[in-house]
Amino acid sequence: MSASNLPDPSLVRGLTQSRLGRRDLLRAGGLGALGMALAACGVKGKGKASASVAPDAVAKFWANKTKNGHVDFANWPVYMDPKHPELKKFTAETGITVNYQEVIQEMGPWFAKVQPQLSAGQSIGYDLMVITNSVQFNQFVDSGFLAPLDHSKMPNFAKNAAPAYKNETYDKGNVYSVPWTSGITGIAYDPKHIDVPPTKIADLWNTKYKGKVGMFSDPQELGNFGLMALGINPETSTEADWKKAADHVKQQKSAGIVRKYYDQDYIRAIASGEVWMCQAWSGDIFQKNLEGAKLKFVIPQDGGTLWTDNMTIPITAKNPVDAIELMDFFYRVDNAASLEEFIGYVSPVPAAKDQMRLDAAKAKGDQKQLITELSSSEDSFPTDEVYKRLHRYVSFDSVSESQTYNKLFEPIVLG
Repeated sequence: MSASNLPDPSLVRGLTQSRLGRRDLLRAGGLGALGMALAACGVKGKGKASASVAPDAVAKFWANKTKNGHVDFANWPVYMDPKHPELKKFTAETGITVNYQEVIQEMGPWFAKVQPQLSAGQSIGYDLMVITNSVQFNQFVDSGFLAPLDHSKMPNFAKNAAPAYKNETYDKGNVYSVPWTSGITGIAYDPKHIDVPPTKIADLWNTKYKGKVGMFSDPQELGNFGLMALGINPETSTEADWKKAADHVKQQKSAGIVRKYYDQDYIRAIASGEVWMCQAWSGDIFQKNLEGAKLKFVIPQDGGTLWTDNMTIPITAKNPVDAIELMDFFYRVDNAASLEEFIGYVSPVPAAKDQMRLDAAKAKGDQKQLITELSSSEDSFPTDEVYKRLHRYVSFDSVSESQTYNKLFEPIVLG
């Protein structure tokens, strides 16, 4: 690909409303609204996905399913090169055609859109969809809307997926999903103003930087850092832990340390010097530095947040055999590398790193630089040590729990 044909880096890295929509949907306020909507339509509103499925569920679902030669694929915007090189390659190799549509903007509205058809046992028009590890993921599972995966049909996933993606708390054993891509929430800072690099979440509470610290306005992101700062694992936290974390975040605010609680505009704030240190998404900082900034991104020793968008098959899919073959196709190293070179978040396939280095050797100009830096970045390919420091979001057992959480953290942001 020539430099002139490169995708807009701001889109690749997620500096758009599309990315904001995926993260913004996790706001606890949105969870509360979703809970009321779910209650109205009779959906249970459970929060944690089951760790297992009935022993014969896989056999029953896949019995008599055959390849039909087509896949209808629903995804988020800017999650694949617009020329769809991987899909063209898939069709050339398998003969299976793919109708790829960027129709998912936020998880709440997407669930609301497809819930009536799925409840009625009808096709939603898609055989494969990418959904986030938010409360809606668990709504899909609790409602019986996702097909249990037949891992005998996924040898590439078994061989090439990073261990961290084979033990997801929201879907243990990958019963219903395998990752499409992930991202990391850590700390960004400007070395022009920060003489001692931050290493712990507690550095965001340092009064030395009073009025120059930015935090996320998303209660899920904010609460996660409050919990981890106290040494609490968000994934196993309790309501009592949330109250402690909320108090800790309030102390940070009352001390005047936080200048503002930011949405996507945090990247402008730290690049302009409005804040010197801020919660941040790794891909954004990588991109801003490609534009000439000199910012730094760190994953604190006491933890960062790992979020994941996942490939799943609706229970009413017309072409599940073709869909699961496509899912596994993206876990082949060459295809994972090609996809990562466009997406730039965290690849679930560690071996894609070496393939990207080979690709970089053949590339030229800006594309060579981009692939080289991505393949060398721990933000795209975390080490085992880094993965050990990454945590998922708080899991809720019910919509009422998510509302309780919201009542603790949202007033901090809005007050």
